[in-house]
Order: sequence, then C-alpha cells, then structure tokens
Amino acid sequence: MGSMTTVVLFVTGVLALVDKTPNANDVKAGWTAFAVFVGLGLAVVLLGMSLSRHLKKARNSAERGVFDEGPERPAQH
Repeated sequence: MGSMTTVVLFVTGVLALVDKTPNANDVKAGWTAFAVFVGLGLAVVLLGMSLSRHLKKARNSAERGVFDEGPERPAQH
C-alpha cells in the first residue's frame, strides 16, 4: 500500500469515530427553510420574467433599427 492509501484509511477511521450522525427524529427542516426555498423559487420566476421582457425589448429595438449595425454584421439564422 502507498502512503496516500494509508492516510485515507486513517482519516476515514478517525472520522467514523468522531462523526456522530443524528437520529432521523432529531433533524427537522422547519418553516424557515421552507420560506427560504419558496423565496428562491419566486426569485427565479421573477428573474425569468424580467429576462423575457428585456429580450423582447431588445428584439423590437433591433427590428426598428435603433442599434447601429456597423460595417460588419454576422449572418442571422
């Protein structure tokens, strides 16, 4: 065995002795975690709606010719 394998086995053994896993009945997420989860979901929805609106505005402005096309413009698909 190499020295790295010995170190990994030693660290794994020490962690198994030190790490005390709680019982399933002792762990509860609670309402705060649920509120954070819902808040993050709402933030994703709002950011998606904002992105959609801004992309529509940019497309409409490009169609009206608001942006300077310059001498070189890549082909549109």
